[in-house]
Amino acid sequence: MLQHTIALFRATRTALHIGYGLILATIYPWLNTHLRRRILQSWSTGLLDILNVKVLLADDDPLHGLRHGLIVTNHISWLDVFVLNAIVPMRFVAKAEVRRWPLFGWLCTRAQTLFLERGKARDAARLNIRLAQSLRSGECFALFPEGTTTDGSTVGHFHASLFQPAIDAAATVFPVAIRYQNEQGERSKAAAYTGEISFGRSMWAILCTPILHVRLLTAPLLDAKTEDRRSLSRTARQSIADALHIADSSNLHPALTRVQYTDANLRASTSQESTDVRTDPPTDCRIPTPAHLQPGT
Repeated sequence: MLQHTIALFRATRTALHIGYGLILATIYPWLNTHLRRRILQSWSTGLLDILNVKVLLADDDPLHGLRHGLIVTNHISWLDVFVLNAIVPMRFVAKAEVRRWPLFGWLCTRAQTLFLERGKARDAARLNIRLAQSLRSGECFALFPEGTTTDGSTVGHFHASLFQPAIDAAATVFPVAIRYQNEQGERSKAAAYTGEISFGRSMWAILCTPILHVRLLTAPLLDAKTEDRRSLSRTARQSIADALHIADSSNLHPALTRVQYTDANLRASTSQESTDVRTDPPTDCRIPTPAHLQPGT
């Protein structure tokens, strides 16, 4: 009973925070770059605080000093966007369907997300040109090359075409592994948002979870000038998979600190962000285990 009461209290605070975000979004595009970045980071940090999601990052991780470039990462949850924005405010590349979703689509549009019509070569070419131009101008972008979410146990196939703008702009590629874990360092599925777990169930599970840690691991940086897009894609995917494998094997917290909101990563940057919003929350706080992951299968 207490757990449900806490979850409902968090849900109320989350709704109010989203309402606050809607107000900010009405003026967001007309603000200067620095103020937009400050708002984006502060609002994302506030959301994670409400949900008691703690972002853990090594003190010497390159993300602390990131100013521009392309972040590529595995995709587990709708929280991923806010986790990354809490560290470095950035723009995202999302599938075009997101733009048509109620509320979330409008918020993503106001946050200057670039949308991709999948399966349309002409639209992909248009997006690649815009993204390359933005990277050349010193902006920071993030994308999910898998094109879908997973439960975090594996890294899916990366779409190599998404790496072409980084090559065209001679940008640095930052492979980042996202891992949701409990306080013991074990991988958690509380934030998972997959075909078996809808947005509503994922949200309710997060609201019911006392505390959720998100561990970010930056793999070796890649110089897009030296590789073609297929080899760049393979290298980035393997780097992320290796980082997750090491984390799963050790379940340790070496030199990790909770990320705090500061102005340090807002300087010297010109940066100006995704989910099927079915709402079917379960009646309890448990996450259904997909059939292929159940014991004995």
